[in-house]
Amino acid sequence: MRSCFFSFSDCMGGFVVLAFILSWALQSCHGSSVFGFDIHHRFSDRIRAIMPLDGRMPEKGTADYVSVMAYRDRIHGRRLTGGSVDQTPLTFVKGNSTYWLSTFGFLYYGTITVGKPGLDFLVALDTGSSLFWLPCDCHSCLKAVKFGSCQVLNFNIYSLNTSSTGTKVHCNSTLCQHSEGCSGTATECPYQVQYLSANTSSSGYLVEDLLQLTTDVNPSKHVDVNITLGCGEVETGSFLDGGAPNGLLGLGINDISVPSILASQNITANSFSMCFGPDGRGRISFGDKGSSDQDETPINVRHLNPTYNINMTQIRVGTNVTDVNFTAIMDSGTSFTILSGAAYTAITESFNSQVKEKTYAAGSQLAFEYCYDLSSCEGDFEIPTVFLTMNGGAQFYVTNPTLLVTSGTNKCMYCLAVVKSNDVNIIAVDDKMINFYMKILTLNSMMGGAKPLSGGTGSFFRHN
Repeated sequence: MRSCFFSFSDCMGGFVVLAFILSWALQSCHGSSVFGFDIHHRFSDRIRAIMPLDGRMPEKGTADYVSVMAYRDRIHGRRLTGGSVDQTPLTFVKGNSTYWLSTFGFLYYGTITVGKPGLDFLVALDTGSSLFWLPCDCHSCLKAVKFGSCQVLNFNIYSLNTSSTGTKVHCNSTLCQHSEGCSGTATECPYQVQYLSANTSSSGYLVEDLLQLTTDVNPSKHVDVNITLGCGEVETGSFLDGGAPNGLLGLGINDISVPSILASQNITANSFSMCFGPDGRGRISFGDKGSSDQDETPINVRHLNPTYNINMTQIRVGTNVTDVNFTAIMDSGTSFTILSGAAYTAITESFNSQVKEKTYAAGSQLAFEYCYDLSSCEGDFEIPTVFLTMNGGAQFYVTNPTLLVTSGTNKCMYCLAVVKSNDVNIIAVDDKMINFYMKILTLNSMMGGAKPLSGGTGSFFRHN
């Protein structure tokens, strides 16, 4: 019986809420060292070529929409880089799509399959941390989400009791990096990860199990990879409020991250990419090295807490140009960009001085300081362009630095989606703040590169 990462109960008998999740196109692929998802962009040339002559996209959730997206997935050799590819991408067994879901904390998600028999999980994709964990025999986790009065989304929960391939990581294992937490008669290796969000953490013990992958050329040929993950018994904070409710896939620099594990087993190159589309769809690819014509910027790795850090040298907002010098973490696991000091001032004050709408006093109800009234929830509004320049001269266009917010009946506003901080700078890598294509080299020195992609899409790269 094919498992699913959720079951959906609807008292009306229809699949109404989150129907777009159910439309994920299933595809598989094969190659010697690249694992990935393809992006689905509703206005791409390829999609338009297979749509009716009027070029309109079928409505999301309809059979026509699913057919278009599935057809797009089956096209071999097409890559968002726009360059030639010598290797066929590989993908997770349940498909290649990623999704930006506002319902679950404004993060990007993908579906993965773990264990035998396989269970599917909807995991947040996080470049800001390294550990991959799943809710596991948990007594503090989110097992279901209720929508409205009668619709319930039930998540799968991982358990060693139901996976024949899963085993505990013991305290004497080389994989146990925190053996000091072992005590008494307990033999399993404990873990605990604290996240930036207030009082947000995951804790439990480490296990080993299979991450199921497959190939595009031969979908029946599975590539099962033994990976280390956290059996999350206790989740706190944002994880109980809808952010990453069904697990988190760490894509960070540490050896325990999935990209690092794949590389250490010589399954892929030490690389991955994440691509983002303007409609919230995207793809993730393990072993993807990107293209050779990208601009580059140094990546600074902090040894105490390794993250993807880049230096910013200039901020341009409309007609205002400000020279700056600050370091920011590139993080797909942060919902909104967070800036401090001169960086925050340079963007917010320049933006505020050039907008036409009346300022909305949001007070403490919103995390954003600069919000503006809209006369209509349906109308368009103009905002100044925002460009960020990195060390080395690479310049990136911020495609949409705002967030539309509703307040009351037919009352709308938009906010500059930048949160003020006292001591940290984090650039949210998603389809809202930074739509670009970046690769990170993991040789003797790290470099990052980027270029915009067609259709307003972009991605984040790490590779050697």
